[in-house]
Amino acid sequence: MAENLKEKTSKKRNYLTGSTFELEEKLSAEGYEIIIGIDEVGRGPLAGPVVACATTVRNFQFPISNFQINSNDQISNDKKWDLIRDSKMLSEKQRESLFDFIGENFHVGVGICDHRTIDRVNILEASFLAMKSAVASLSRNMKHGTWNKKKIILLDGNKQIPNFSFEQRAIVSGDKLIKSISASSIYAKVTRDRMMEEMHKIYPEYNFAQHKGYGTKMHMDALKKHGPCEIHRKSFRPVRKCMV
Repeated sequence: MAENLKEKTSKKRNYLTGSTFELEEKLSAEGYEIIIGIDEVGRGPLAGPVVACATTVRNFQFPISNFQINSNDQISNDKKWDLIRDSKMLSEKQRESLFDFIGENFHVGVGICDHRTIDRVNILEASFLAMKSAVASLSRNMKHGTWNKKKIILLDGNKQIPNFSFEQRAIVSGDKLIKSISASSIYAKVTRDRMMEEMHKIYPEYNFAQHKGYGTKMHMDALKKHGPCEIHRKSFRPVRKCMV
């Protein structure tokens, strides 16, 4: 009972203050040498890809106070560590300011599944495929030999990646609680938003730069007026209704 109360209190504190490295530190003490946080963005939109990101801290060393941080930017970097939290809790400007910082302080892998794959296999399976691709990308981006160390994957949500030969742990609201997952949520969000801004240049009539493909009134009005474009997800009901 006391342990459960302690855990609930810790979660409540993390919700209020942002994500922490508490779980990574615990897993590090248990012998895990690579702790990977994974999150995805883009399940809900009516257009564009689903993007997943996998991150693990560079210069693996816990607690966070032991990390090697550029002394010329000590104050700024400390603030940025604290700012890494669920991407939905940050402004677009804040997420953009953290993108390069995450790339400098985490090994990063990105996986993308486009609208065609989403329509072919469904959005959940496409999300899993993007996550697997992100892990493969991460392994390629790390130094040769490093990848063979004992590792675990931390996932946001209540589902593990099926048919995947890695130890995994699914954590509900992990993007709000676990720093590595938060970093992945931010990196994936910025990556996808930038992709949709590029799509806006090709299909300006849909205003993708503003709503990023989500089903806002602006998007639905444009969809009803123009019908779906190439990157719309034809398997999604609101898009199907607008198809001629």
